[in-house]
Amino acid sequence: MKSLLEIDNAVKTIYNDSQELNILDGINLSIKPQDFIVVLGTNGAGKSTLLDAITGANTLTSGKILLNDEDITSTNLAKRSRYISRVYQDPKLGTSPRMTVAENLLLAKRRGLPRRLRLRKLNEHMAEFKDFTKDLPTLDNRLNTFTEKLSGGQRQTLSFLMAIIQKPELLLLDEHTAALDPQTSQELMELTDKVIREKKLTCLMVTHNLTEAVKYGNRLIVLKKGKVVLDLDSEAKAKLKEEDLLEYF
Repeated sequence: MKSLLEIDNAVKTIYNDSQELNILDGINLSIKPQDFIVVLGTNGAGKSTLLDAITGANTLTSGKILLNDEDITSTNLAKRSRYISRVYQDPKLGTSPRMTVAENLLLAKRRGLPRRLRLRKLNEHMAEFKDFTKDLPTLDNRLNTFTEKLSGGQRQTLSFLMAIIQKPELLLLDEHTAALDPQTSQELMELTDKVIREKKLTCLMVTHNLTEAVKYGNRLIVLKKGKVVLDLDSEAKAKLKEEDLLEYF
């Protein structure tokens, strides 16, 4: 199967006390359509830097990134946002606090489109947004609620919905359940898995949670010191146990 995203010998170098440090150290990665890849690694392994490189938030020192065979290595973050969505760990990131839930969804729906003055026509989208949130008891009756009034779990659920409303070619989840309480985290993770499967999304999910890493996704990658030290396909991952991963931490 043809790759959706190809990362070719990606290197990200920073300078610390006049010394070179490769946060990404020659990473090669091929992501197929509908892959749900879980990424594990200790702090400083390069997980968030890898996501930054994919979104364009951080420029590679060397190497290439190809999306559908198109070189996007030098493409800016705004242009990549048409195809790549990201949900951050902090529920406050990715949403506008002084806008309602519906207004945030409308903003996400127009992501990547040319910016110009025009009527927002919010009411024309309300039926669509009600249908979009109908199976989410935490948000289904809060379309007119300002986002700053939501709980952390509600706000993170909104961030997730905003990320997938346009069905991105690639969804990046940067420890998106880590800041939530266990019950809310589990509910959002179950929603995440359901949406990815039903919408046939391609996803790269960073987590520190070994239970999530074993349970979800069809592929597992472990990063260590900027290198891929383990890459398991669905068959190998199905045989994996949490204790098998402890040696990498």
